[in-house]
Amino acid sequence: MNNQVQQAKEVFEQKFGTTPVLFFSPGRINLIGEHVDYNNGFVMPAAIDKGVVFAIAPNNTSNIRVYSIDMKEDLEVALDQVAPKEGWANYILGVVDQFQKRGAAIKGFDVAFGGNLPAGAGLSSSAAVECGLASGLNTIFNIGLNRVEIALLSQKAEHTFPGVKCGIMDQFANMMGEKDHVLLLDCDTMEYKALPLQLQGHVIMLINSKVHHSLASGEYNVRRQQCETGLAILQQLYPGTKTFRDITPEQVQQAEDKLDKDVFRRCLFVTQEIQRTQKAAALLQENKLPEFGQLMFATHEGLSKLYDVSCPELDFLVEQAKEYKAILGSRLMGGGFGGCTINIVAESEAKEIGEKISEAYKKHFNITPEVYIMQTGNGTYEVK
Repeated sequence: MNNQVQQAKEVFEQKFGTTPVLFFSPGRINLIGEHVDYNNGFVMPAAIDKGVVFAIAPNNTSNIRVYSIDMKEDLEVALDQVAPKEGWANYILGVVDQFQKRGAAIKGFDVAFGGNLPAGAGLSSSAAVECGLASGLNTIFNIGLNRVEIALLSQKAEHTFPGVKCGIMDQFANMMGEKDHVLLLDCDTMEYKALPLQLQGHVIMLINSKVHHSLASGEYNVRRQQCETGLAILQQLYPGTKTFRDITPEQVQQAEDKLDKDVFRRCLFVTQEIQRTQKAAALLQENKLPEFGQLMFATHEGLSKLYDVSCPELDFLVEQAKEYKAILGSRLMGGGFGGCTINIVAESEAKEIGEKISEAYKKHFNITPEVYIMQTGNGTYEVK
């Protein structure tokens, strides 16, 4: 990370000629609890040691000047002309827009940013950009937001300019993450517990499929709509129901004839995954890693067969993982339709297994995947 920080600082100074404040904003993994953060469920994310570095400073003008180190692209916009654009600019401008909507005294600023999160890998590079910028603006303009408020502002920014109706998990993990811990986050109340992550000779290994099917963001919003439709029907059938937390998978199955086929499958997955995540948290605290891993496999099965967000490449990687006793659990991670699988694997065999699965994957799809061993890290922070 030190190289990243140095690079961002040097690029900023060359481009803008002033001294910046520096922030590191991490990516995230999620052990279990997928597609339930926007369904009032529980999730189990952790911040990681890969992320995005921001170099930022006021510029005493009424313009925003932005440089993306990775894209090698500039953006300049007047503060009174902040509006949606194409591509990465939306993640920057959406954050500025949210500060403006809250009446925050945002003035002109310069920012250069770049990172080592592979795009489209499901490590939440979007939340890293949003929360990193929001933290920087909060600091240089003394806005006074706390960490949870920055996470909520960043989530709203993603809903509006990029138009992805994400839940709160990514931004929350980015701001509240703690090294060597996972967060058990209640997405209904925003209460969370930091649970020690004791992997007992195992590591977290991600395998990046290197595919990213283009229907992802549109389908994400479709899934959310299907869940809302299903919940409204279930609320009529089961009075007193507020959220999916109040319904069991058995009740969803009893209502199958009242629900559209796809809506039924979505609702069944969500209720199962909420139960799974609560069970997984108990297993983690009891140090029962093999049982925890079995729940990861079950989550993948649900994501693939009920929620329909997997793809042949991800299913292949999980099936490969099942061939190795040293892999306790594996599943797709993130929105789906591509990106990574997350695996809990014996540290002593991780390198060899990663290579063998990569070889099999390349032979089958003619794509070379990428393998990363993940370390947890802290939430967004200023680099002094």
